[in-house]
Amino acid sequence: MKTLFKSSNNTTGFKRPCRGNKLKLRTVSVRSTSMTEQVDKDGVSIRRRPPSGGDRQACGPFDFRVTGLDDNKPRNILEEIVWWKAKEIDYMREKQSLALLKAMVNSAPPARDFKAAIMKKAGETGKPGLIAEVKKASPSKGVIQPDFDPVRIAKAYEEGGAACLSVLTDEKFFQGSFDNLRLIRAAGVQCPLLCKEFVVEAYQVFKGRACGADAVLLIASVLPNQDMAYLMKVAASLNMQCLIEVHSVEELERMLLLPDIEKNILGINNRDLQTFKVDLANTKNIMDSEAGKQVKERGILMVGESGIFTPDDVAFVQNAGVGAILVGESLVKQGDPALGIKQLLTL
Repeated sequence: MKTLFKSSNNTTGFKRPCRGNKLKLRTVSVRSTSMTEQVDKDGVSIRRRPPSGGDRQACGPFDFRVTGLDDNKPRNILEEIVWWKAKEIDYMREKQSLALLKAMVNSAPPARDFKAAIMKKAGETGKPGLIAEVKKASPSKGVIQPDFDPVRIAKAYEEGGAACLSVLTDEKFFQGSFDNLRLIRAAGVQCPLLCKEFVVEAYQVFKGRACGADAVLLIASVLPNQDMAYLMKVAASLNMQCLIEVHSVEELERMLLLPDIEKNILGINNRDLQTFKVDLANTKNIMDSEAGKQVKERGILMVGESGIFTPDDVAFVQNAGVGAILVGESLVKQGDPALGIKQLLTL
């Protein structure tokens, strides 16, 4: 064990308790227990927090750092994002309490019907209803649109024929913001808005609604069914709908067990969580499964997500059985997003 002296500089923006001007940093090596299972007993593949807790803890004059916890590192980018959310939510609560958000929700205009807007547009065009994404950057691509103006992009999407809009709210990894929801709604955009957030707590749902969202994203690989059902109830109490995202047949089977799933929307993300590679065939494989056939039989609206760049891609996922598509990168990077929508949907 080695003892060092280290300044208590804090670059995270979060308060650190029990710290003086100088700290003694004590490093302790331990042997981690290997986790071989990628999916837990609830069918969730993303761990909500480091299994051995934080690797650094401050108390009094000491700052303890534990090393050797190989399994205490995120296994993929989604897990890294989810682990960060616990800290981010604490920070957001310091600025806006849940009570304040509830007061903002009570004074907000009524939520718009996200699902109905998609089905209406699909009926008019014969194409999948388009959820166009307001997105500046991503972990895999970096900055996608350097000249990013969320209101300008949102208005162009609406003009081009989008049924709904998806607004990235994650700041650290996607350079998004809850303020973008508020700005777009305040600018008079009529399309219903999806809060594209990595939700792990009800606080985020309330914040999305307070900022003008009409629907919220929930991810099956992050949330066990008990948490998913609870967050769906929270959203319903705010007259919001949920876009529930799956990556595999197994996740879809689990989501079909949820009560009131027909009142919400399902989505298939074609991006592999481990490699981050995109394969449109994932949509077809899932929709061809017994669970996919059940989606069709029960009349549940399905969204195709990720990897949709051309009219042929749109036709492929539509033929697979989806009634809507969520498209971000191929539209937001264009100088004229409205024209991009017309070309993508061949309108």
